[in-house]
Amino acid sequence: MSFYIGIDIGGMSIKAGIVNEEGRILKKSTCTTRSNESYEVIVKDIVDLCDDVLNGYKLKRSDIKGVGIGCPGTVDSGKGIITFAANLNFKNVDIITEFKKHWDVKCAVNNDANCAAFGETKFGKDKGITDALFVTLGTGIGTGFIINGKIFEGENGAGAEGGHICINMNGKKCSCGEKGCWEAYASATALLAQTEAAIARHPESLMNKLVSEQGLSGKVPFEAYKEGDKTAKRVVKQYVKYIAVGIVNFINVFRPQVVIVGGGVSNAGEYFIKMIEDEVKLHVFGGSVNKTPHIIKAVLGNDAGIIGAAAAIME
Repeated sequence: MSFYIGIDIGGMSIKAGIVNEEGRILKKSTCTTRSNESYEVIVKDIVDLCDDVLNGYKLKRSDIKGVGIGCPGTVDSGKGIITFAANLNFKNVDIITEFKKHWDVKCAVNNDANCAAFGETKFGKDKGITDALFVTLGTGIGTGFIINGKIFEGENGAGAEGGHICINMNGKKCSCGEKGCWEAYASATALLAQTEAAIARHPESLMNKLVSEQGLSGKVPFEAYKEGDKTAKRVVKQYVKYIAVGIVNFINVFRPQVVIVGGGVSNAGEYFIKMIEDEVKLHVFGGSVNKTPHIIKAVLGNDAGIIGAAAAIME
């Protein structure tokens, strides 16, 4: 049995897990991301977290064949450098060199969405997929592209930022500073804004009642939708259109075998994934003739980052 460690660095927490060659997490642990500290301190926290998870499974460092690290932002995996990660205050951080100061082990780093995409294709619902688009609908939109079984990164790892394709020139302002980005319309953050706007126009909507009872969340429009609320139906259907237009653009360029949808919003239910697929089929190029990729829900959940980071070091 071979053992690897996958690291998933987030703005709030860092997760580590021991992963076997079958993509199963054997033991995992987490610690707080001290983003106000230097990268040297954060890397030392990561090393300590690795030791903690090893001790928890009664393994030694020598039992580990490699450590994979997933990090948000722009990551140059070839050089092992995190070029830029805003929430971590990382800029041109040589994380591999710093990590190896504490533990000389085979080590690699990649963008967290890329890792999640790779994990889903290697160990998710449809194992062995060689060409896939991974979309995570969260605070923003993260994307990962697997082409010929490899992670596509672009020059210096700065590619695959699918959330920032433009779907509406001079449209809504995105957090990146540009206007009309897909993320500004199809992220979970965008869905919340669309829900609030719909409630303001239609206070009689069931969504208004749900918000007063449980607060505003991405679950609200879907719960009201299932209850037949007309305003919620309009919100959800429009949101599906926003998601689909971005996916259609990528299908027309890459034509992957599958499109994998993850993130908190994907938990709305299989009917939601089916709605996206149906909308995509209406607009994809040659949709009535060419085979349209299946839209499937990601299955690794919050473990995708750990498993994907470990999978990347298995290669």
